[in-house]
Amino acid sequence: LQKPNVVPVIPARCCKLHFDVRDSLQDLGVQSHIFFLCVPSDLREIVFVIQSQSSSFHVRQADRQRADLLKQAHSLTEKPPVVLLLHSLSDNEGDWSILPLLPYLSHSFGKNSSWIVFLEEETSVRMTKLVQVLATFDKNKEWFLGKPLHDEESTIIHHYAFAENPSIFKYPDFAAAWALSIPLVVRLANKVRDEPLKSDFTIDLKHEVALYIWDNGKGPHLTAVPELCTEPEDSPQALYCATTLGSELPMCGEAVNKEDIFVAVKTCRKFHSERVPVIKKTWEKDAIFLEYYSDHADPSIPTINLGVPNTERGHCGKTFAILQRFLSSDVPNTKWLLIVDDDTLISIPRLRVLLSCYDPSEPVCLGERYGYGLSQGGYSYITGGGGMVFSREAVVRLLNSGCKCYSNDAPDDMVLGMCLNALGLPVTHSPLFHQARPEDYARAFLAHQVPISFHKHWNIDPVAVFNKWLRDDLRAKPSDGLNRSAKTEL
Repeated sequence: LQKPNVVPVIPARCCKLHFDVRDSLQDLGVQSHIFFLCVPSDLREIVFVIQSQSSSFHVRQADRQRADLLKQAHSLTEKPPVVLLLHSLSDNEGDWSILPLLPYLSHSFGKNSSWIVFLEEETSVRMTKLVQVLATFDKNKEWFLGKPLHDEESTIIHHYAFAENPSIFKYPDFAAAWALSIPLVVRLANKVRDEPLKSDFTIDLKHEVALYIWDNGKGPHLTAVPELCTEPEDSPQALYCATTLGSELPMCGEAVNKEDIFVAVKTCRKFHSERVPVIKKTWEKDAIFLEYYSDHADPSIPTINLGVPNTERGHCGKTFAILQRFLSSDVPNTKWLLIVDDDTLISIPRLRVLLSCYDPSEPVCLGERYGYGLSQGGYSYITGGGGMVFSREAVVRLLNSGCKCYSNDAPDDMVLGMCLNALGLPVTHSPLFHQARPEDYARAFLAHQVPISFHKHWNIDPVAVFNKWLRDDLRAKPSDGLNRSAKTEL
């Protein structure tokens, strides 16, 4: 009683006795500062699923996270939780979409566990606090727990759901971790087995998972848990958080050199005067090697005509011509290829920082990942508008495979996804690439990001959007390549 703020960690079976002692002392007028944090003697009731990826950088990230979770658990109990790496659970490439994975989780852990907790690789967990939070919910009921996000206006990436009142529907910020009670997992798994998943496309997974669980009002809503946070782990605001975030933009050494990246911009004659000037006013100066590819050679830009006629959609023929040119002697020999649309806004300095984490000798295909038919053996692909990044090795393997477009106007990003799937090459996802405008994403989701790209000029001032979200602070160190002001401008 002489030591204030003592927080002993004690087994759950002893909690009632200790709380009775504390309450008796308070009844006698003794205001002790002793608090008790009860933890179960068996943490195997919790199954952690790290939403990992198969590229070497992400495997290392996930392995470190698993080791940290088990180290924390070891200090609390001799019966640690189960920690799974999502990418290694099966040969089904679509496991990242979660719903096809539910029958496995139900079968493997439905009898002896209470919670499935999903984490992103960047999520830091404070084990004792998380256990304490979960203990406040009845594990025998259906619970869907997380940090809620909501749309402020209806958005194309959510198929304009809840158009009359977008903010009414809440979905989890995966970066803060989210949890399902086992009774809910078991019921959902039975539904997945009995009823084929209806959606062909997986675009924004967190929203689509929440819609599936809600089931037009027949299932549970997301329950907000304040202790599931996206605050930086070293911030004062994170004091009472069970989860926090690490660095906002991974950096694994010096940013890659400007000379290591070749940039290909897809454009066409009708957008030469409308979209190309935006690129020149914003991010073109940050790229040393950049070419504009069009259906018309315009020396004032300049643009290059690859001999592929313009198409209103798809642009597969143009993209494959770019891949072939990248490997030719017509352009500098670089380690990375970035392909963007003429209405893509992107930060090259931030991309250089991110690429420091990847090995260009591996077949890396990086961007915002979408999925097609994942529950029926489909494939993942990098959505083109946010920017598609390929290592030279990836381009070599793609072209050597003989994969090609079935028509010039086929969807280039989806055809590439089919090719990669046939080759067994993974698509690597980064949430820092965005297929849509900032207005199309929840503010709280963007608040803990240092974004790399956005897409589309519709109903916005693209130069103003670039300056707010993607322009790097000139006062920052050149090696940082970061702009953290976007978070404070929300």
